[in-house]
Amino acid sequence: MAVNKNIKILLVEDAGVMRKMEIKTLNSLDFNNIIEAEDGKKAIGLLQNDASVELIISDWNMPVMDGFELLKWVRSNEKTKDIPFLMATGRGEKKEVEKAGEAGVSSFISKPFNKDELLEKINEAFGEKSAVNEPKPLTKETRISASGKVKIKAVHIQITDHLTLGILKNQIKKNEVTPKHFELDTECMPSWNTVAKALENKTADAAFILAPLAMDLYNYGVPIRLILFAHKNGSICVKNKTGADVSGSEFYKNKSFYIPHTMSIHNMLGHIYFNNIGLKPGVTGQKDVDVNFEVVAPVKMGEFMEGNKDASGFMVAEPLGTKAIATGSAELQFLTSELWENHPCCVLAVQEDLIKNYPDAVQEFTSLLVQAGKVIPQKPGYAAEVAVDFLDPKKELGLKVPILKNVLTEPKGIKTDNLYPVKSDLDFIQNYMHDKMGIGSVVDLNEFVDLKFADKACSDADKMVKNKKISEEDLSEKVKQLTNKNKENEKDVHSKEALYMEGKYLIFNLGNERYGIEILKIVEIIKMVPVTTVPNTPNFVKGVINLRGSIVPTIDLRLKIGLEPIEYGNKTRILISEDERDGVKLRVGFIVDAVEVICDVNAEDIESSSSFNEQGEDQFVLGAVKSKDGIYLLLNLPMIITPINSLGKEIKKKELV
Repeated sequence: MAVNKNIKILLVEDAGVMRKMEIKTLNSLDFNNIIEAEDGKKAIGLLQNDASVELIISDWNMPVMDGFELLKWVRSNEKTKDIPFLMATGRGEKKEVEKAGEAGVSSFISKPFNKDELLEKINEAFGEKSAVNEPKPLTKETRISASGKVKIKAVHIQITDHLTLGILKNQIKKNEVTPKHFELDTECMPSWNTVAKALENKTADAAFILAPLAMDLYNYGVPIRLILFAHKNGSICVKNKTGADVSGSEFYKNKSFYIPHTMSIHNMLGHIYFNNIGLKPGVTGQKDVDVNFEVVAPVKMGEFMEGNKDASGFMVAEPLGTKAIATGSAELQFLTSELWENHPCCVLAVQEDLIKNYPDAVQEFTSLLVQAGKVIPQKPGYAAEVAVDFLDPKKELGLKVPILKNVLTEPKGIKTDNLYPVKSDLDFIQNYMHDKMGIGSVVDLNEFVDLKFADKACSDADKMVKNKKISEEDLSEKVKQLTNKNKENEKDVHSKEALYMEGKYLIFNLGNERYGIEILKIVEIIKMVPVTTVPNTPNFVKGVINLRGSIVPTIDLRLKIGLEPIEYGNKTRILISEDERDGVKLRVGFIVDAVEVICDVNAEDIESSSSFNEQGEDQFVLGAVKSKDGIYLLLNLPMIITPINSLGKEIKKKELV
């Protein structure tokens, strides 16, 4: 029986932005009867005065009283002991799940999570089966295809760390590679939780997964083995552009900092970095913490941080950091390879029974991945094109080839040409996290890491590469070097800022000046037609036109940017553009003096507006382009149409009616 959507939910979460996002997620599931508390103590006050609460969803790490203490109080109180309690927290270790279970938690979900995962856990808290159809565990029978080959199901998320899998998939699709022993099936998953769950439930044969998370799964009995590194390097630390005028450690003090998972090298490297610049990182509720680590889905980090002055920045796998820089919401702090050169991050974990029953298929899969990894540095343009579709199959991230190519050609960026596992690096990670951070357990790497496939797949040269054994002293010294090189990053920052503007633009005239709008935003160019005036609108809003039965609001760009009006002539054109604002697609007409040409704009020819806009205010201009014919300005379409959003929405509503 489905859970009643009218139940009263008490949501306990100290982070305001996170609380709003969780309410939004609950609303999308039709749960709208929600009351809020910022910590366990306030939650108890609400529970003592409101006997109608039917579900508690609580974070673990909170000030004053944390979620675990709240859980114990709820279970010891006669009036509240039977209320379903869902712990929704960034503490993603298996031992935390066990601890909460022993204290009487009804269900447990690790951040980050999506709405489907949350609904499943709400159902579980009420003892109901999820309405979502769960895939069945893979068996020896279901693994064999009609051709007699082994079907290998491999899962990943939307980061360049997993691009070797995408290259191999594309090679197979294009018949450039034809495996003899296996057929490949891949799935892009929404979060690390779903990747881990796929390994636990044996609904995936292999996963590109965070190394510490894989070790934690193994420690708690999930029968997997690490057979290959997915890459080396490849992550980035960025700081929030909002309030970035404060320098040094003070910028991060008493703010939140986003990481993709508790069991990640990002958590570890963030801990090392902040400790060495005089701060104490940790989770809310820990003693003397002055940088609060919050777990946020990688694809949501930029959205969570933008405009939120209480979020200092984030550390994440590419291309999400470079995208945040390119879209103007973040500044580069450092690349993780500058802290630890050639560090591991994600690994390839494979089910033990697949290894045991189909060693030839696993060997071929490993060998082809190693070859695919060497293709990326050899053909970065090709790899970037593959990455756009592989990492963003639903077109939700808005990834662009220039951004991916920049990430793949960054000298200090991701390395995929040597995937041979280095046990000493893994050992450093697990020992530092266990001993210094109190996270995870120490596993027997000789048992967990199965080198026999990599030994055959990798060249002798790859296996002979012996990185210097990393130490805390080495990393401390690297942090000191990083704090002295911020100015050297300025050129890199400007080049990354321009990446999102690269593409094809329609160039047009307004007076003696030349401007450009991204051609993908232009759906049609028409000659001047009669415009119907709309009362009580700004002077630059000329009115609306009837475009084959559709009403389109139209503005005069000359007036919008402050030029004198002129008479419309034979060369006057209306550019019909389309852009999405607040979930609604709006068409707007721009009246311009004349249209010139469509041209390609490269990042290296663009000077972003931040370099000539000292005010830091929202501008109509994205950047200036230097060409052989002179200079033209790229217009910021969303900023230009903002004042007529309400008019456009009203028109859209009337059309829908």
